[in-house]
Amino acid sequence: MGIEAYNQQNAVSDDPYVLILKLYEGLLKYLSFVKTAMESGDIELKFNYINRSIAIFDELRSVLDFDGGEVAHYLDGLYLYQIETLFSSGVDDNVNAVNQVMKVTQGLMEAWKDETGL
Repeated sequence: MGIEAYNQQNAVSDDPYVLILKLYEGLLKYLSFVKTAMESGDIELKFNYINRSIAIFDELRSVLDFDGGEVAHYLDGLYLYQIETLFSSGVDDNVNAVNQVMKVTQGLMEAWKDETGL
């Protein structure tokens, strides 16, 4: 589930700033689905949404501009940590870990909105 599939499902704007915002919004949606699947004990659905969330983090990593300074390196590490946290949360049904990833994602989304004026 890469950016192409996300675009097809959501008719995302061509504006790259809006696209990043949509990726963050999609992440929050999928993370909430992960929690619901954990609470209902649906293992297949849980990993389906964990994988979709990880795919969005991978997409966010792929558009980082490492020539633009330290922020890209910081975000890359942060995204990688969120991926690791999500993967391990799926193994032991750790809803608190998913909540933490959601909190980080929400913070990133708010910072992005502030930075871009969206």
